[in-house]
Amino acid sequence: MDRRSFILTSLSAAALSVSALAGCNNATDAADDAPASDATADEAGTGAVDTGTLIVGFDASYPPYGYRDDDGEYTGFDLELAQEVASRNDWEVQLEPIDWDAKDTLLGSGAINCIWNGFTMEGREDDYAFSEPYMLNAQVIVARAGSGIEDFDGLAGKAVITQVDSAAYNVLAGEDAAQADLAATFASLETIGDYNTAFMQLESGAVDAVACDLSIAAYQLAAKPDAYVQLDESLSEEHYAVGFKLGDEATAETVTETLRAMDEEGFVEELCEKYADQGIDYLNWCLE
Repeated sequence: MDRRSFILTSLSAAALSVSALAGCNNATDAADDAPASDATADEAGTGAVDTGTLIVGFDASYPPYGYRDDDGEYTGFDLELAQEVASRNDWEVQLEPIDWDAKDTLLGSGAINCIWNGFTMEGREDDYAFSEPYMLNAQVIVARAGSGIEDFDGLAGKAVITQVDSAAYNVLAGEDAAQADLAATFASLETIGDYNTAFMQLESGAVDAVACDLSIAAYQLAAKPDAYVQLDESLSEEHYAVGFKLGDEATAETVTETLRAMDEEGFVEELCEKYADQGIDYLNWCLE
């Protein structure tokens, strides 16, 4: 190669290098300028309608909605509803027992894509995409039989316990002014990880009363009718719904319509009868 040809070849290579570098810089700039909606779209694609898998986050110590049976298998009223909904939509179903206090982190990360576990929607409407409510519920007080606690006045100076981040705790801790005033009369308002342990503490005398969901009270009373007494007055009335990540309205709507069809075909009433001895009542089903 002569000197002139060598110089031309070198200049061409340099020009190509500059062009390639410019192309890299433009690609970087384009990436920097990419709309944030791309990430949002990716996040929105974690729901069951997008992935074909319903990943159910639930408290495994929350009978009759989610718990381990005598064979060590996960079961419960809500879990059976979830499995039927998944089957009817040709979704895989994955049951994930969770630390209830970590539910939002797990939902945000995609480790679960729904919360289906006797989940109260009131006060949480801005935090989740919800199905339509399917079950009526209430927050109630359960005392130890023979304790002498017969009404709310009898709770003055007593130790009351409830589950951490529960609807009962939210009502007593200030969500409802009247019930916050009631809680101010307690000797203490304690929280614990699960209701099974709360009722063990009640039975042992470590606490004087448990604040919990009506269905949880019904389950515990059905199991040990001579051990506990439920006060007549309720702390609040509310509804259960299935919670999804904000933006996943498509899955929420699909679940709602599937539950409605299941009820129309008699599946829900039969399931309620199956769990009737654990406190589930078809009269409390509210999705029409």
